[in-house]
Amino acid sequence: MTQRILAINPGSTSTKIAVFTGGTPVFVETIRHDAMELASFGSVMDQEGYRRDLILAALHRHGLAVADLAAVIGRGGLMRPISGGTFAVNVAMLDDLRSCRYGTHASNLGAILARDLADEAGIPALIADPVVVDELSPLARYSGHPDISRRSIFHALNHKAVARMTAAELGRPYEDLRLIVAHMGGGVSVGAHDRGRVVDVNNALDGDGPFSPERSGGLPAGSLVDWCFAPGADEAEIRRRITGRGGFLAYLGTADGLEVDRRVAAGDERAREVREAMAYQVAKEIGAMAAVLEGRVDAIILTGGLAHDGDLVDIVSRRVSFLAKIMVHAGEDEMGALTRAALRALDDPGTIRTYPA
Repeated sequence: MTQRILAINPGSTSTKIAVFTGGTPVFVETIRHDAMELASFGSVMDQEGYRRDLILAALHRHGLAVADLAAVIGRGGLMRPISGGTFAVNVAMLDDLRSCRYGTHASNLGAILARDLADEAGIPALIADPVVVDELSPLARYSGHPDISRRSIFHALNHKAVARMTAAELGRPYEDLRLIVAHMGGGVSVGAHDRGRVVDVNNALDGDGPFSPERSGGLPAGSLVDWCFAPGADEAEIRRRITGRGGFLAYLGTADGLEVDRRVAAGDERAREVREAMAYQVAKEIGAMAAVLEGRVDAIILTGGLAHDGDLVDIVSRRVSFLAKIMVHAGEDEMGALTRAALRALDDPGTIRTYPA
C-alpha cells in the first residue's frame, strides 16, 4: 500500500504543508499568517492551536483527514545537538522545544504540531535533519581559544537530501562517499560529508564562512571588535549587521539574487564584482573542505536557491572543478526532503532514532 505523508514546516509568518502519496505530491500549500493575528499571541509557542486548526482546515479542503495518513513529519527546531537522521517526536523533545531551552523559533512548532496531529490517528510523529545536526569531528570544534567552540548550525535537511540524491545518481551508498555540499541561499553553508557524516561545516547562522545575500560571513576579528566598542555600539544592531543586514544587502541594498542578476545584466560593475566575491568565498570554503577530506572527494554539490543562477555556478565551478566532479541540485525541496525521510523511516523502522541521541 502506498503511504501518505503530511509534512509541516512552520515559519515566522507562514506554515508550509504538503501531503505526498509515496514520492508524489498530492498538494503543497503555504498558509500565510496575518501579522495582526500573530501579534495577539504572547509567544510563538502559544500559536500551536491556531496553526493546528489551519492545517486541519487545509486537509479538509483537499478532501483529506489525519486518519488518511501513515505519518506526520515536522521541520525540526532548535534543540540540543543531535546526529543526522529521522527521530521520533518524544516527550524529551517536546519539553525542550516548548521551553525554548535552546532558542525560540517558529520551527520549534514543527515537531509539536506533528505530534499533536499524529496522536489523533495513532500514527508516527517524526522530524528529520534539523539545523542543529552536529556530526563535527573533534578537530573541527577548535576555534583557536578555549572559551569559544565552533558550533554546527547549517542547512542540514537540504545538505543530507541532496547528498543522498547524488549518491543515488552515482550508484553508491551515501555512507560510502566523500562529498562537499555548498548550500547557497539566504545563508551559505559548505560542509564536508565523510561517509554519511558532516564532519566539518561553517556556522551559517552566527557568522562564519562565505558572505551571502543577507549575512556577512566570517568578518576580520579585529574590525569586528572595533564595531563592538565603537561609541554608541548596540549589541542587537551588530548582530543584525552580521546575520540580517550583511552581504548583498549591505553592499548593494538588496538581498534579492534575481535583482542582482538584473543589475549585472544591465552592466552594473559593482553588482558583478560583489556577486563574484561571494562566489570566490564559496570556492575558498569548498577548498577548505577538500583539505578536511584530504583531497579524496567523490563530488562537489552546489545547491540552494542561488544555484539556479548559472553564472554564479560557473564562477564557483571554474575555481574548484579541479578537485572533483561538480553536480548541481538547485533549490531547496524541504517538503520533499521531509517526506522522503519519513518514507525511509517507515520502510525501515529500526532506523528511527530516539531523542536525545
